[in-house]
Amino acid sequence: MNEDLLALTHTADEYDRYMHAVVPPVFMNSLHVYEKFEDYCNVDVFKDDEYVYGRSSNPTVHILERKIAALEHGSRAVVFSSGMAACTAAIMATCKAGSHLVCMKDIYQPIKRFLKTVGIPRLNFSVTYVSGNDIQEIEDAIQDNTSLMILESPATFVFRVVDLKAITDIAKKHNVKTYIDNTCLTPIFQKPLDLGVDIVMHTMSKYIGGHSDIIGGVLVSKDEELMRRIMSEMREWFGGILGPMEGWLAIRGLRTLEARMKRHQEIAMAVADFLEKSDKVKQVNYTGLASHPQADIIKRQQMGHSSLMSIVLDAPAEKAVEFIDHLHLFGKGCSWGGFESLALCPLYKESQEELAVLGADRGLIRLYCGLEGEENLLEDIEAALKLL
Repeated sequence: MNEDLLALTHTADEYDRYMHAVVPPVFMNSLHVYEKFEDYCNVDVFKDDEYVYGRSSNPTVHILERKIAALEHGSRAVVFSSGMAACTAAIMATCKAGSHLVCMKDIYQPIKRFLKTVGIPRLNFSVTYVSGNDIQEIEDAIQDNTSLMILESPATFVFRVVDLKAITDIAKKHNVKTYIDNTCLTPIFQKPLDLGVDIVMHTMSKYIGGHSDIIGGVLVSKDEELMRRIMSEMREWFGGILGPMEGWLAIRGLRTLEARMKRHQEIAMAVADFLEKSDKVKQVNYTGLASHPQADIIKRQQMGHSSLMSIVLDAPAEKAVEFIDHLHLFGKGCSWGGFESLALCPLYKESQEELAVLGADRGLIRLYCGLEGEENLLEDIEAALKLL
């Protein structure tokens, strides 16, 4: 039995509770009232059917949380108003003033900026950045006050993959919590909790939403106590809960997630294969290619591949901008995960120092393959390459 498909299509829908509607309603209310004061006082917001105030929990939002928890094999999921709200909540829930963090160099850049502008100067955090592929480097980076390890696999820009089981074994030995951004692969193609990761995060504006019409984030863990603390302290006190309408749209997105991910993968494989064979392309970074540097790890821990990749042309960096401007079906935008294809030069204005840290080229092009079909995208890419 495919439990993922059941989680996507039926988990927490409970038709008999909502007048047998096949789609659950949107609960737009801000509060819930009770007949007796004693009943109000005894509400347990951690239960599936007890609610008090919209900042704490919401029925529509909770249906979404139950589905994602089932998909990621977690005990509880907690959704937020954005991916950054979720990420910073995870950091604040696992760290304290003076904590040390171990962080991959090529994680989502806004996390590094949060640590630089808030964590280090205001909370006295210290951070050690590592590549993620050298297990000894990771172990050597851990200090007595290390509280959290921040991972991403595949990682931003060159889509580096790290051995999650080996890393989490080290972290557990030193009593260090691990966090990973699993947005790129979704629970369909990777289940980090089963590999020992403590906290998984998704930016729901990407594949989970799937239609480029919501902003949201989610944290999932097998640690029920940790998730209750994140829900009742980090989310409630900072007020970052997802709205009910966005929750309903995310539920809609989840229902087609597996089908979309398989189609995204088919299209991206065709594009990556074409680009790797082109004499105008120097490098293709895509986890579905046999040439990927961590292909052996990918086989062990991934069940599939996203439609994100990056390439470096066999040309000066300025030609990368010229190339993406020649693309007609690829919009120029910073996000991804929707139906529309996108192209960007994310490192074009980075300093040489930061490029050296990331191990990436200034002319690196990030391509997101949407659902326009491989034939249409390949025709667009081929025409743009010919114009160089």
